[in-house]
Amino acid sequence: MRTVELGTQGLKVSIEGLGCMGMSTTYGPSNDEESLATLRRAIELGITYFDTAEVYGPFHNEELLGRAFASIRDRVVISTKVGFGHTDDGQLKIVDGIPVVNGRPENIIGAIEGSLRRLKTDYIDLVYLHRIDPTVPIEQTITAMSKLVTDGKIGHIGLSEASAGTIRRAHAVHPITAVQTEYSLFERGVESNGVLETVRELGIGFVPYSPLGRGFLTGQLKVDQLDPTDFRNYDPRLSGKNLESNMRIVEAISLIAKEKGVKPSQLALAWTIAQGGVPIPGTRRIKYLEENVAAADIILSKEELAKFDEVAPVGVASGDRYAKGLMTQLTL
Repeated sequence: MRTVELGTQGLKVSIEGLGCMGMSTTYGPSNDEESLATLRRAIELGITYFDTAEVYGPFHNEELLGRAFASIRDRVVISTKVGFGHTDDGQLKIVDGIPVVNGRPENIIGAIEGSLRRLKTDYIDLVYLHRIDPTVPIEQTITAMSKLVTDGKIGHIGLSEASAGTIRRAHAVHPITAVQTEYSLFERGVESNGVLETVRELGIGFVPYSPLGRGFLTGQLKVDQLDPTDFRNYDPRLSGKNLESNMRIVEAISLIAKEKGVKPSQLALAWTIAQGGVPIPGTRRIKYLEENVAAADIILSKEELAKFDEVAPVGVASGDRYAKGLMTQLTL
């Protein structure tokens, strides 16, 4: 798998990374041994970039990656995300059903120290601010993270789900290496809200998460068979009339994939790469990992890209991408 520079601050990663969240939370029960085997296979296939967060578990996912990579630390690029609040007993702090965002410098510094311990490393290649705290000026948060760069504890700073204005303000304090946000043929909002334009202008790397629409773009997701603990049971886009409408998008993409002789998931990933992104599709199974990795070699013609603009234009999906309360925390 080829390597690219993520942004313009010198961080080199595989053109496709691996999102590790599902190995610990969100998509139903997982198995550590299966996940560790998948991580080992990812290394064999040339993936060097692995994405986690303190909130995944909480904490379990970072511990899992610590187990997997402690002995080969110099061969991988690890990114984690911090910025949520936690209770005294280590659980995600939730008020009125919404996770509490905490961008105070002391919380961010403490969170990164915790991530270092769990990842069994003395430095983290890239640390994202997971969500923007509207009560704390972004300049204060980034200043605290910048000191950790100076101290050698983190290599690069990133933002997740930030607005164009916030990205500019943060970048003025310390160079932002990457911005991570949801982006796929199912969700193209960053093309219309200024985020994609801003990162391109400033030379910031772009990392699409959920590039497969939380599995929907594979054409294989059986919504009525999801585990009761699966987050997608509450996804507005996967229920009722929204689901019926959005199925037409998947059917159109599947038809293009069939004509090209590839899987819909591979086509969707190839599209995000063609847009200049470094996607981080998540999986805990080797079979799907291998399918996803093969997408990095797919080349899309101008005609094919134009066809995607016809069948999956900006704003095509029906329904919000998160439940109402969680939508308030996006692109601040």
